Amino acid sequence: MTASRLKRRWIVLGFILAVAALAGGVWRYGYLQALEQLARRAEADLALASDRLDTQLKVYQELAVLVSDHPMIEAATTSADMADLSAVLLEIADKTSALDVAFANARGEVLASANGLTPANLSDAPYFRRAMQGALGSDHGIRTPLSRRAYFYAAPVFARSGRVDGAVIVVADVEGIEQSWPGSTPAVFFTDVNDEVFFTNRSELLFWKRPAAGQGLVPPAGAARPFSADMVGSHEIWSLDWGPYLPRHALHLKRDLPVIGLTGEILVDAAPALRLAGLQAGALTAICLAFGALLFLATERRRALATANAVLESRVAERTRALSATNTRLLREVAERQEAEAALKQAQADLVQAGKLSALGQMSAGISHELNQPLMAIRSFAENGTQYLDRGRADKAAENLARISDLARRMGRIIRNLRAFARQESEAAARVDLIGVLTSAIELTETRLQRDGVRLHFTPPAHPVWVRGGEVRLGQVFVNLITNAADAMDGAEHRDIQIELSTEVPVTVTVRDTGPGLDLPDKVFDPFYTTKAVGASEGMGLGLSISYGIVQSFGGVIRGENAPDGGAVFTVQLEAWQEERAA
Repeated sequence: MTASRLKRRWIVLGFILAVAALAGGVWRYGYLQALEQLARRAEADLALASDRLDTQLKVYQELAVLVSDHPMIEAATTSADMADLSAVLLEIADKTSALDVAFANARGEVLASANGLTPANLSDAPYFRRAMQGALGSDHGIRTPLSRRAYFYAAPVFARSGRVDGAVIVVADVEGIEQSWPGSTPAVFFTDVNDEVFFTNRSELLFWKRPAAGQGLVPPAGAARPFSADMVGSHEIWSLDWGPYLPRHALHLKRDLPVIGLTGEILVDAAPALRLAGLQAGALTAICLAFGALLFLATERRRALATANAVLESRVAERTRALSATNTRLLREVAERQEAEAALKQAQADLVQAGKLSALGQMSAGISHELNQPLMAIRSFAENGTQYLDRGRADKAAENLARISDLARRMGRIIRNLRAFARQESEAAARVDLIGVLTSAIELTETRLQRDGVRLHFTPPAHPVWVRGGEVRLGQVFVNLITNAADAMDGAEHRDIQIELSTEVPVTVTVRDTGPGLDLPDKVFDPFYTTKAVGASEGMGLGLSISYGIVQSFGGVIRGENAPDGGAVFTVQLEAWQEERAA
């Protein structure tokens, strides 16, 4: 073996090692960058799941506090009273999907229960002892006679003297909460202070615990499953084999939730990050090896064919330029895709922001138009009144002042309606005049309807119609229905909205339009369902979903269907206000 051939072999070996080192560096860098993006998405998913769980549990927490102030609890003394109280608690549990709602005295004895699923004596329960100290107590687990997971809230019941006379216990169904979580999301689980999985969207992880090593999970029974943990940069990667619905290589993140005493954790599949890093490293390796191979072949040919040196050099240069152009094109495409992705994210953020401001902008334009006309009239009447006073005609000046007063009252009514509509209502359902709510909603949408040439027909009765609800929230429901009807009739030849009111129990309001009707009546109340074009001012498909929740919160019903002769019909049924029931 000649020295020249040995030297060429060392050069080839050194080149391969250099390419391998470069590919390893590119793989490492690409993997870290992909993990960084994956971690940001995982943090957002974990925050969303944590907020969703916290919100769902707060419903039962607030339910316990509200029920503790129920007048029947303070008045109940006899066994008959307890039976009536149990019936009321059963109604509350049925409407809120709680497993059980119970009342226990200061000794921990359960005197009334909706479903009988609360232990008969709670004196040893930590959440009950917490309530006996005047604070809100909470706990979770499987407690007899329940055979399923539950989350417990205990709210103290105060006597008029300030003494704690007992507690209201609300039992939340954990499985019911988990069923509302979408199954296509990454694996999310929540561990308690004992490092035991209690909430999760992967049922195979239930009751797994953190081992003594402090990483991973082990099943409650049987041998530990395969597991290992590594740190890649600042990211913790778990390698596991826990089932078909869990990733083999996962990015692990956690988040403390001190309000509910849990720790949220998420496992996001890291395989896409590995594939992306592998593709980047593979592409670079292929380019480098191809370039090296071409260079080696060109060198060998130049050595063997010295007479064709000029031709070989031109071919090498040509192929080098092609590879460089390919590399430049690939880099340009990567940059263009990154710019397109950034532009898409910015466009999505701008679209959401524009959607938020659209409704306010439309209403502000209408209100400014409604206020501008009275202001111009007030100015005219004021100038005329001044001239009448100069001429000594006090009667005409008084007439102009009376008109100015009427116009000011009109402006005040417009502003009052707008302020009432914009107010955040958080009070419980009470007695509301449905006629006043409908009148206010019609006044708020009057300018919009006049602008679009929509005729609204409504003949209110001469007397108030009292229903159970909230003035602001009911106003929002009818404003949504009227504006949706106007949107549906865009481009129609005849644009009429008919509002009818039936005072028979239950009180029924019907809103009918002459538009094309509903394509899918069963889906109109689903969140994000919309038939409008995608745009900043076309809405996000949440109006009817929000209206559905508002009407249900008042014990009412809302339905949407197509009229036989065309157009959409929305029916809202509300409970009539009964003084006996309120007392």
